[in-house]
Amino acid sequence: MNFIKLTSLTALTVVSVWMLPACKAKKELAKPTPPPAAAAPSAPPAQEATETVKSEPAEQATTPAPPDYNFSNIQFEYDSGVLKTDSYPILEKASAEMKKDESVSFLLAGHSSAEGNDEHNMSLSTQRANSVKTFLVNSGIAADRLLVKGFGESKPVADNTSEAGRMKNRRVEIKKQN
Repeated sequence: MNFIKLTSLTALTVVSVWMLPACKAKKELAKPTPPPAAAAPSAPPAQEATETVKSEPAEQATTPAPPDYNFSNIQFEYDSGVLKTDSYPILEKASAEMKKDESVSFLLAGHSSAEGNDEHNMSLSTQRANSVKTFLVNSGIAADRLLVKGFGESKPVADNTSEAGRMKNRRVEIKKQN
């Protein structure tokens, strides 16, 4: 009887250890960007490559694009200041752009849908803006560059009569200040 217990316990332990890595949820925060098409051309025959090199002028250096501070679609769950996971890649991009020029400050404008009373919606919209601020500060943006303001339900971007519209109104917008 002890042999059966020992064998069963050993087998259970081995299976548990083997299955443990499967319990860890792996989620992709940002989709990897594919390399530019010009960076990895297919290898043409040697004769054609020589002709192509002769006919093309040398590439000129391009100036880097200015930072893009237009961030939208930072969404939240119903009656919550918790970010939806779909918003993480947007916030990571926002953080990267904000790091390009540390002299620029930003308004984090929180909004809510029309569900609930005005006081609750103002508080909720401020809480949402603070959630975005916390994310950005944790990613290396100085807190003094981020101004938080809640607008409640006063500036909807969609109709509040449908759930799809209300989802769009549960948002934070990031706007450049200077």
